[in-house]
Amino acid sequence: MQPKVPDKGSVTRRGLAVLRVAIWEEPWIFAFSVLAAMLYGAMTVAGGWALGWATDHVLRPAFESGHTTFGSIASLIGLFIGIAILNAIGVVGRRLGAGVMQFRLQATYRRRVTRQYLKLPLEWHHQHSTGMLLSNANADVESTWFVIAPLPMAIGVLAMLAFATVAMFAADPWLALVGCLVFPLVFVANVIFQRYLQPLATRAQQLRADVSEVAHESFDGALVVKTLGREAAETERFREPTYQLRDANIAVNKARGLFDPVIDGLPRLGVLAVLLVGVARVRSGGADAGDVVQVAFLFTLIGFPIRALGWVLGELPRSVVGWDRIQRVLTAEGGIEYGEARLTSTKAARLQVAGVRFGYLPDRDVLAGVDFTLDPGRTVAMVGPTGAGKSTMTTLLMRLVDPEQGAVKVDGVDLRDLARDELAGSVALVAQTAFLFDDTIRGNITLGGDYSDEDVWDALRIAQGDGFVKQLSDGLDTKVGERGTTLSGGQRQRIALARALVRRPRLLILDDATSAVDPQVEARILAGLRSAVQDAAAATTVLVIAYRKATISLADEVLFLDEGRIAAQGTHTELQETSAAYRDLVDAYEKDAERRQEEAELAAEIDDLDSEGASA
Repeated sequence: MQPKVPDKGSVTRRGLAVLRVAIWEEPWIFAFSVLAAMLYGAMTVAGGWALGWATDHVLRPAFESGHTTFGSIASLIGLFIGIAILNAIGVVGRRLGAGVMQFRLQATYRRRVTRQYLKLPLEWHHQHSTGMLLSNANADVESTWFVIAPLPMAIGVLAMLAFATVAMFAADPWLALVGCLVFPLVFVANVIFQRYLQPLATRAQQLRADVSEVAHESFDGALVVKTLGREAAETERFREPTYQLRDANIAVNKARGLFDPVIDGLPRLGVLAVLLVGVARVRSGGADAGDVVQVAFLFTLIGFPIRALGWVLGELPRSVVGWDRIQRVLTAEGGIEYGEARLTSTKAARLQVAGVRFGYLPDRDVLAGVDFTLDPGRTVAMVGPTGAGKSTMTTLLMRLVDPEQGAVKVDGVDLRDLARDELAGSVALVAQTAFLFDDTIRGNITLGGDYSDEDVWDALRIAQGDGFVKQLSDGLDTKVGERGTTLSGGQRQRIALARALVRRPRLLILDDATSAVDPQVEARILAGLRSAVQDAAAATTVLVIAYRKATISLADEVLFLDEGRIAAQGTHTELQETSAAYRDLVDAYEKDAERRQEEAELAAEIDDLDSEGASA
């Protein structure tokens, strides 16, 4: 069972709990790293012992007698070479192990955070900015486990500290006692540093998320910023959190700048005290010169393990802040639960929406008791004014959210009872905004699925996209750029439609998915879709969120959604005759479409005239 990290308590206590989690997650790599660090520590102390031994048994006798032997020199060289080799093995082992452990933990927790993002409902995502979510999965995870880099070394060199202390007391207890008076001062310095650093680290981490949020929003809104001439204002908006983050990071590093020299200097004070007392003891005959050299050298070495412990303690506030931020994601509630039911049919799906009620805010229903049924193989258009709940209905049909009341059923099975990924195998949504990945056209359509090029071309043919794809220099292998920026809006919509069609869904939902193509192309798409459905023996049921009269008239049936309810239902002709609200809405849509078409044609004529004038 994973160790618990307390919600309250000192930074040191909570930080050590985070380290226990790390050790529990990667015990074998941690053990390897610590053993390698202990080897390094032991060999470093052995170097001090070897120096003292060489002083008393090789160097002093050589100076006193005026000569030495080859065997003595060879033994001394062999001793130091052996210690150096083992020391190097320890250094490589601890660094390799620490790096592997750190990056494995970062990868593990990035996956956990992103998996949690996929589980959490849309309401949760609506309450958290994209910049913050990116910061949680990236900067916060890195901050949590950055402390792992010095951890195995710090724990391993505790052995070095123990070896060195024993060796110092064995050489001369009085000299060792004088030097060890510095340890309480190091502890006090660490406590003061942590208390001072924690609020600074917390603020810096929050500002990282703020900067990421502003940057992401600015990049996403680049078109708006450019076309409205808001570059300067957007730069200024980005400047403030960036400068605040700069100042926060400087404050953190100022604290480190004050702390590091103290940790560096305290062991040197111990060395100075050892030398002062050691000289007096050598003169009085209480100690040998080799003992003083050994203790002084070991005290210079002690500075490193103390510094390594300082690195770990210094990173604990940052680690605790990162841990708290990612735990807010990992412990968030509201994930979608799944059942065990399966959809076994291969024929067109039957869709039932019964008494569905849903709202994004309390006491404000977007859908207020919606009931309708789509029979298998039918093409049904859903029409309604802006804000009627059409797009919300698509999120319910795809189970991106669950209704507060009522049920959505496919083939008589409540979506809440279906197993994970079962719905995606039978139902496909083509959203109003077509999102494409920075990949090839083939990759955007198959999304890594096992589909042949023939399947891809068939889907493109129905979506009326095969013509422009064939004209591209690399065909299906053409890279479309981030979000499909190298394609027009209509081309992106046709790729998105082909992406849904290649999966041969039993229920296809089109949320105004052809709004960016001209009416003639849209008519061909819908005709091709109807033909494909008929050729496949009614293998697909289609629900179209529609605005254009040409689109609506191709449907077998129309659902008129108004104020969150089905206000009327029937064929397009029937509703034109029986529902004044429906008739007024469709006519308004048609007039608006005609106006936009005229504006587009006029703009094209102006472009042609400009081109002719430039040529002349």
